[in-house]
Amino acid sequence: MESSKLRRQIAWEAARLMYDRQESEYFRAKQKAARRYCRGWTSPADLPSNAEIRDQIQLFARLHEGDQRTVNLQTMRLAVLQMMRLMARFRPRLIGSVLTGHVRQGSDIDLHLFSNSMQAVTGVLDQQGLVYDVERKQVRKNGQEQVFRHVHVAAEHPLELTVYGAAEANFVFKSSITGKAIERVSIAELEQLLQLEYPNLDLEHALAEAQGRVDRFQLFEVLLLPLENVMQARQHHPEGDALYHSLQVFDLACDVLPYDEEFLTAALLHDVGKGIDRSDHVAAGLEALEGVISDRTHWLIENHMLAHCIADGSIGKRRLRRLKESESFDELVLLGECDRAGRQPGVEAPELEEAIAYLRDLSAMCG
Repeated sequence: MESSKLRRQIAWEAARLMYDRQESEYFRAKQKAARRYCRGWTSPADLPSNAEIRDQIQLFARLHEGDQRTVNLQTMRLAVLQMMRLMARFRPRLIGSVLTGHVRQGSDIDLHLFSNSMQAVTGVLDQQGLVYDVERKQVRKNGQEQVFRHVHVAAEHPLELTVYGAAEANFVFKSSITGKAIERVSIAELEQLLQLEYPNLDLEHALAEAQGRVDRFQLFEVLLLPLENVMQARQHHPEGDALYHSLQVFDLACDVLPYDEEFLTAALLHDVGKGIDRSDHVAAGLEALEGVISDRTHWLIENHMLAHCIADGSIGKRRLRRLKESESFDELVLLGECDRAGRQPGVEAPELEEAIAYLRDLSAMCG
């Protein structure tokens, strides 16, 4: 095969693997792509550069995501500016795709911080009530071992904060894509970039609006947590508290429709009203969720009690006919089945944080 054609094919396949998130590292994606097109030895000259693969990934993003990609980029840049201002004492520097503009669905925000105290960094996040986890990753390169400290912040657009020692603030990091000094900007430089690229944007007003927007996943967690203390009648709920029940229902829903975010959200949140007003938990839950769930999720929660009437045949013909007019009728029946099955004492169920993380990742993946 002609060398240039082979190189393009390997670049295309490696980019597809990374865009579909089957691979996260350029080197492994190239290896897997080369094995597909080359049954034997592959010359290094036939392998595309990381930059070539990145450009191909961006082509996929433009084809599949359209104008939404540029909307997401602006939103992500505003989100990272907020975080950088919060972390100003740690000399934050924005790097990666949000800076260069090479974003796609599921892209996170990469930020470098410089501090000798991880506790000081996480303390700022705690004060803001943000959800995060800390990862220490050991990497061996050129015979030397190094430990990288990452803080993964859960948000509409997830952030990865890499924390280096304070003395490394002026260190020149190399890009794995270009091999040159990595592009990075400070708070002031990011503000200048935003003013240059979005000349009609009122930056402070946009930041205030973004800060006022509710992170729906954090709201879900806040509404679900009280259910741990809501004990239910043993006759109908031998499993115990309402949170355990909700997590069982969510787990069962994931088995039947793992990629239907609206259905899974309804499964997890169908009983949140029990932590507010047990006398009318459906209305109470829907009022608390007003404006943060889709019309379809709202409909499923609103009618989930009727799903039991459908199952036992006690529902009236007229009401059943109206429900069947909805395109989501089959999912309502499924929700009822999961609701009834999710009442088993002692079975394994996901943690609340795992359920929220699943929905958040699904939302990021599917846009």
